Amino acid sequence: MKNLIVNADDLGWTPGVNRGISEAHRNGIVTSTSLLANGCAFDDGVRLSRALPRLGVGVHLNLSDGKPVAPPARVKTLVSEAGDFSCGPETLLFRLTAKSLDTKDVEIEWSAQIEKVCAAGIRPTHLDGHKHVQMLPGLFGIALRLARKHGIEAVRISHEASSLRAALTGGSESKSVMLKQGVQDYFCGIAQTGVLSRKGVLQLLASLPEGTTELMCHPGYSDAELRNTATRLQTSRQTELEILTDKEIRKSIAALGIRLINYQEIGALGT
Repeated sequence: MKNLIVNADDLGWTPGVNRGISEAHRNGIVTSTSLLANGCAFDDGVRLSRALPRLGVGVHLNLSDGKPVAPPARVKTLVSEAGDFSCGPETLLFRLTAKSLDTKDVEIEWSAQIEKVCAAGIRPTHLDGHKHVQMLPGLFGIALRLARKHGIEAVRISHEASSLRAALTGGSESKSVMLKQGVQDYFCGIAQTGVLSRKGVLQLLASLPEGTTELMCHPGYSDAELRNTATRLQTSRQTELEILTDKEIRKSIAALGIRLINYQEIGALGT
């Protein structure tokens, strides 16, 4: 059986992003999302998720953008003098290697993010990472430990299956070995972040393997709040929204017998 999780990252970032994710679920193929606990539109994201009972909601673990959820004094190696997150993934990796970043601070902050989401009445279906930060050396174990602590059954493994990447881009890598990902069998979407195409999604669906695949996406609207952030994903979010609500894509999923699920439904399917 072919199962597909379509996860929209960044719920809670801005009202426009939230609205796009909601539309991509109501009128399209998005089945799952991940919530930024420190997003400026967190409360709006919680409100929207409550109105969408079939939308799985995970926690989008963050160390790169905005302010921490924990008091800055408790996570000193993660923040600037102004109390903001101060490092992108590359800098975080360098600091981890140089041992100038205290992983205890990471655990404190991620725990606070998860607890904030849970306190809002959401039972997280999974953990993933903003800019895939959970995959940095020494940090994936923290994510697993916190998942067990909070009864969260899945953590995204962001290793993109090369054959699925080829399908999304229209390339040919038929001899590439697909990477088993634990809870989700396959993962894709990194290479197409910001440049997802309708043709690529149709090709992905046609080549989808047996098992459970996650397609990461970033639908939304570029509102004033988003334009005031450093993200490169601006107009591409609305393009993705159009793709994810495309009628031909929805018809293709039905014709190919692909089941749209979220992380919470994996165990029930026995996959």
